[in-house]
Amino acid sequence: MDENINENEELENIITLKDEEGNEVKFEFLDLVELNNEEYVILLPITTDGEEEEGEVVILQIEDKDIPDDEEESYISVEDEAILNQVFEIFKEKFKNDFDFVD
Repeated sequence: MDENINENEELENIITLKDEEGNEVKFEFLDLVELNNEEYVILLPITTDGEEEEGEVVILQIEDKDIPDDEEESYISVEDEAILNQVFEIFKEKFKNDFDFVD
């Protein structure tokens, strides 16, 4: 019975997004970081076989904070390299004991 609970918890951390070509891509939600009154999600890509990819995370900005309950959040790419670095540094500091970060 405990296995089902763990599976459900893991499924709740999975976000499915569509890429530029309309293909569904799955990510594991790692964290939510706030910077300069904006919110950013830290996502880890999941391969087609369900395994987490080693390497880079994806950082996306949450587009709208005032979303009605029946609508999904929208995410936009972050083009500003300085913001990406700041968000990633906050994430690294929070999880320095949980992950092995490579510079």
